[in-house]
Amino acid sequence: MLKIFHSSYKTVTAAAIMLSGASLISRLVGIVRDRVLAHNFGAGPIMDAYYTAFKVPDLIYNLLIVGALTAGFIPTFTKLFQSDDKNPAWKLANNLLNILAIGLIVLCGIGALTVPYFAHFIAPGFTGENLARVINYTRIMFLSPLILGVSMITGGILQSLRRFTLYSFAPVFYNFGIIVGAVGLVPIIGDIGLAWGVILGAALHCALQIYGASHAGYRWKFWFDLKDANTRLMGKLMVPRTLGVAATQISQVAFTMIATLLPIGSVAVFNYANNLQGLPIGIIGIPFALAVFPLLSEAVAKNDDRQFIAYVSGTARKIILLIVPFTILFLLLRAQIVRVVLGSGSFDWTATISTADTLAFFALGMLAQSLIPLLARAFYALSDTKTPFIAGVIAELIGIIFALLLYKRLGTPGLALATTIAATLNLIFLTASFRHLAKGLEEKILLPMLFKTSVAGLIMAVVVQYLKTPLAKIFNQDYFWGIFGQGAVAGIVGVAVYALLCYILRIQEFVEIAGSLRKRFLKAENIPTSEGITLIE
Repeated sequence: MLKIFHSSYKTVTAAAIMLSGASLISRLVGIVRDRVLAHNFGAGPIMDAYYTAFKVPDLIYNLLIVGALTAGFIPTFTKLFQSDDKNPAWKLANNLLNILAIGLIVLCGIGALTVPYFAHFIAPGFTGENLARVINYTRIMFLSPLILGVSMITGGILQSLRRFTLYSFAPVFYNFGIIVGAVGLVPIIGDIGLAWGVILGAALHCALQIYGASHAGYRWKFWFDLKDANTRLMGKLMVPRTLGVAATQISQVAFTMIATLLPIGSVAVFNYANNLQGLPIGIIGIPFALAVFPLLSEAVAKNDDRQFIAYVSGTARKIILLIVPFTILFLLLRAQIVRVVLGSGSFDWTATISTADTLAFFALGMLAQSLIPLLARAFYALSDTKTPFIAGVIAELIGIIFALLLYKRLGTPGLALATTIAATLNLIFLTASFRHLAKGLEEKILLPMLFKTSVAGLIMAVVVQYLKTPLAKIFNQDYFWGIFGQGAVAGIVGVAVYALLCYILRIQEFVEIAGSLRKRFLKAENIPTSEGITLIE
């Protein structure tokens, strides 16, 4: 097991399998986390305050850490580490960690002290006790950017060295800490234990990655040099990416502000539904984008335009094939999904309906949100960070405008619809820009595949919808297992019909994925070797 934890993945496929599998586990633990929170607190003032308190600390974390890592630290560290002398790479890691740590201590300290002065801006609809909760939760959560900042630098080291295992499972420990806070700390110290659970999760997340980086050879030293050439180079690389992250984060803060103007429980409902729709995106869209990114960069380096387009188009077709059945299931079985995942304890039927309706509008944008990471990385491979940034900013601004227009009429479903509109527009902008730049997207292959997939998806939807009523008579809908049985049988039959039709229609992407799964999971030679992993080309 230790060999597996510390193995370096040499191929894209092996890394993608690990990332996708770990993402699935993390998302499932996240579902358990949300069920625990829903069971104990429902969709009410405590969860409203809890989710609102995340926004400013998350904004700081994403701006200063995520942008620096994805655009600057990892490529710079990787390049330095490839030389015989590893000291410059370790120096960069320590310099960045120390600069960020000191900066975050100052910034988060100021934030914690000034929360009472800006809390009413991020929660304009909250007053009295609930506003006080936001202030208290936010003060504690300001510790998380500092802890996660350290964690993500050490995690960046693991990514650079292609040691994905511990990096991939760190979010599982983060969610576990939140669960411990909800079930272990709250009964002892009250609802403030929710905020301390977040800090516990961040500490576990950090400890796991420090352990992994230490095993890889990292040793902390106090090095602080703002004029260091590699650090300054990294700073230049992170600016466009940070601006793109800023657009998304500011949009999320704006949506939360609008949700606080709705009835109590709306912030919680919006976040519950958003977390649910993130499951298929996290296990399909993002892993595929991460896995193909090195191949896109390689094709660009070789000036192989045809191969570059083939990678983008082929990956997009696989994402479409896999995300369509999820979209149908989340649309038609939304009430069953919400009730099974969240429906216990304090999470009543009213909260179930509100969350299900919100989830339906999120599901409409699932395809767009799954394809955007792929197209964004296609532009990054071309050294074009401006196009995704501009497309993202325009789409997010339009999304905020729609949210302001729809929230009074539709409530949280209106906010979800605005999110879907923004994602769809973003996808349209990116697709049009990429098609213009690349002179096509293999439309002769893409369009027939879209038609066949649409036919299979439509028939699947009819089957699922038709099965719901007779299954409701077979399974007692007053109990958990009855709702689960109805949704599971309808969903499994629907997916089976979809797969059968994909096979009958000879959708090439389905044949490739099915063949790949058989090759990787059924052949004896794919059993892990004594070196700890199987390297699958």
